[in-house]
Amino acid sequence: MNAVTGSPGATGPGRIMGAAALLAVEGLLIFVPAVVLGQAVNWPQGLDDPAAVTLPLVAENEAALRLGYLAYLAYSLLFLPVIAALVTVLTGPEGRLRPVARIAVILAAVSALARGVGILRWLTVMPGLAESWVGADPALRQVLSVQFQAVNDYGGGIGELLGVSALGSAAVACAVIATRELAPTWLTWLGAAVAVASALPLAGVDAGALTSVGVAAVQLWFLAAAAVLATRARRRHR
Repeated sequence: MNAVTGSPGATGPGRIMGAAALLAVEGLLIFVPAVVLGQAVNWPQGLDDPAAVTLPLVAENEAALRLGYLAYLAYSLLFLPVIAALVTVLTGPEGRLRPVARIAVILAAVSALARGVGILRWLTVMPGLAESWVGADPALRQVLSVQFQAVNDYGGGIGELLGVSALGSAAVACAVIATRELAPTWLTWLGAAVAVASALPLAGVDAGALTSVGVAAVQLWFLAAAAVLATRARRRHR
């Protein structure tokens, strides 16, 4: 069966186009935090910067920080419905019962939760530390640096390493396996490459730089899948 025209089943062009729109929104939404946080706190390359670099930036750009991380929180929570829509539409009606499709959705749900927990450190703890940093003496800044590092390591471990790299890459891998029979071959291979790229920070190297690679790869996959589904919906509508 052609991967674009689809498998037998009741999935209509409207539902397919809805899934395509959701994927496109997810693929493009990342540009909001990328631009806003990139200018405010050098995100994501600056995720591993010390307190002396990051906290002054947070204090100077708190409004932009909150806006950017709220957008990133929305993007992260949308990861669940996006994966669910993708595996539902690209596996056909019977595919929703496949264990690997269910696993993909479960992993996406836990990934979205972990990402949200990691992001919350920037909306709650970090602004307070940044406020205390301004005008603090060297002794207090030493204490704040230790607190900052502890919170950042803990939140980054949950959000970036567990949520994005481990669970996110596993969800993508399961989604690729679940959709491989109806997805175009090139989209399957692209998804496989995305799963690998998203898992790279687990190797213990620079999380900031590799987070950029993983996030960019996932966005490319989302947008490519959106284009495939939009084409499929148009052909079914004819």
